[in-house]
Amino acid sequence: MIAKPSEITRSTLAVLFIGLLIASSLWILRPFLFSLAWAVMIVVATWPFMLLVQRRCWHKRWIAVVVMSIGLLLVLVLPLSFAIVTIMERTGDVVGLVDSLKTLRIGAPPAWFEKIPLVSHTLIERWQHLAEISHQELSAKLAPYVNATLKWFVAQVGAMGTLVLHFGLMIILSAVLYAQGEKAAELVCSFARRLAGDRGQEAAMLSAAAIRSVALGIVGTAIVQSALGGLGLIVAGVPAVTLLIAVMMMLCIAQIGPGLVLFSSVIWLYWSGENTWATILLAWSVLVAISDNFLRPFLIRRGADLPIILIITGVIGGLVAFGVIGLFIGPVVLAVTYTLLLAWINGTEKCSDPAGQEPGETR
Repeated sequence: MIAKPSEITRSTLAVLFIGLLIASSLWILRPFLFSLAWAVMIVVATWPFMLLVQRRCWHKRWIAVVVMSIGLLLVLVLPLSFAIVTIMERTGDVVGLVDSLKTLRIGAPPAWFEKIPLVSHTLIERWQHLAEISHQELSAKLAPYVNATLKWFVAQVGAMGTLVLHFGLMIILSAVLYAQGEKAAELVCSFARRLAGDRGQEAAMLSAAAIRSVALGIVGTAIVQSALGGLGLIVAGVPAVTLLIAVMMMLCIAQIGPGLVLFSSVIWLYWSGENTWATILLAWSVLVAISDNFLRPFLIRRGADLPIILIITGVIGGLVAFGVIGLFIGPVVLAVTYTLLLAWINGTEKCSDPAGQEPGETR
C-alpha cells in the first residue's frame, strides 16, 4: 500500500515537531544536565544502600532521604570546598615554587644514583648534561612549561568553584530522585519497553547494573588503593599526606593508578637520605600498585556479569570523551550496546531454522 502525499507530509511534520521539542527541552535543561547526570549515576549506584538506610530508619523514606543527602554533602561538597580553600591559600606558594624553576641551578648528581640498578649510568649522564646547560638556556627551556602550568593552575581554581556549584545542585536533584526513585525507575522501564519491548527493559536493567559495577569496582578500588597508599605515606613520614591522598584518589579513578605519587615519594625519601623508609615504602608501593589487578575484577563482578575488558575500555574511553562523568557513561553505553548486539545475534541464530529447532538439535 502506497501512503498518500498528505500522510507523508503529516508524518514528516510530526517528526520534525517532536525533534524540535526535544532539542528545545535539552537546550533549556542544558545548565542542569551535568548535575542531573551525576545525580542519576549516584542514585542508581547507591539505591540498595538507601533502601538499607530506610529499613534502619523505621521505613520512613523522608528520613532516609535526609540521611543520604547529608552523607553526600559530607563525602563530596565539604571535602571539595576544603580543598579549594587550601589551594587558594597556597596559591602564592605554588606560584613562587613554579616560578623558582626559572632560576634553578643543578649541581652534581646525588650519590644514591649509583645504587639504582640498570639505569644508574644513564641517570648520571642525563643529570650531568643538565648541569652543563647555562642558566639562560635552562630558563628558556623551562619558561613555556612554567607559564602553561601557572595558567592551568589558575583555570583549575576557577573551575573548582563551578564544580562545587554543580555538586550542590546534584545533591538537591539526588534528594528528589531518592524520594521518587520507584516512579522514575518505572518511567524508564516503561519507555524502554515501549521502545524495544523486553530487550529494551533488559537494557535498562543492565544500565543500572553497569553503573553499580563501575561505582563498586572503579571507585571502590580507588578508595582502597588511596587509603593503603596514604597509610604507607603516613608511616614513612612523607609531608602533605592529605594532598597526596587526594591526588592518588583522582589518579586511581582516572585509571592511572597510585604509582605516580607513591614512587615519587620513594624518590624523595631516597633524596632526603631516608634510605630505610624509602625501601619499605617502595615495597609497599609495589603491592598497592598491583592490588587493582585482582581487586577491581572482583568488585566489578559483584555488580554485573560483564566482560572486564568491556568495563575498563568504557571507563578509559568515557573519561577521554566526556570527562569525569564519562567514567560512568562509557561503561553503560558499551554494556547496553554489547547486550543488545548479543541478543540480536542469538535471536538471529534461533530463528535461522524454519522448523524452530535450536542449532544442532535433531528431531
